[in-house]
Amino acid sequence: MLHPSYSDLMKVVNQDVEEGETPVVNSRYSIVMATAKRARQIIARQTRGGEEMKHFAVSKPLSKAVNELYTGQLRILPGEEEGAIENKTTA
Repeated sequence: MLHPSYSDLMKVVNQDVEEGETPVVNSRYSIVMATAKRARQIIARQTRGGEEMKHFAVSKPLSKAVNELYTGQLRILPGEEEGAIENKTTA
């Protein structure tokens, strides 16, 4: 089970949207696409330079991506292609 839940993630992503505006995220699909894209970035960073990915010290890439989205370190861009993200920290 995903923690935080999809509904919690949708609330966090849409918290800055004014009433009457189109929400940034309307479905679970957008959250899945954005977190999957970020998880691939994390994996690519860890495997860059021919290093093998033996294990993850703290958490798995998808868990880290979900946590980044929930804490506001990762932002889904509105009106962009599906899964477009902006990472507020350095990758």
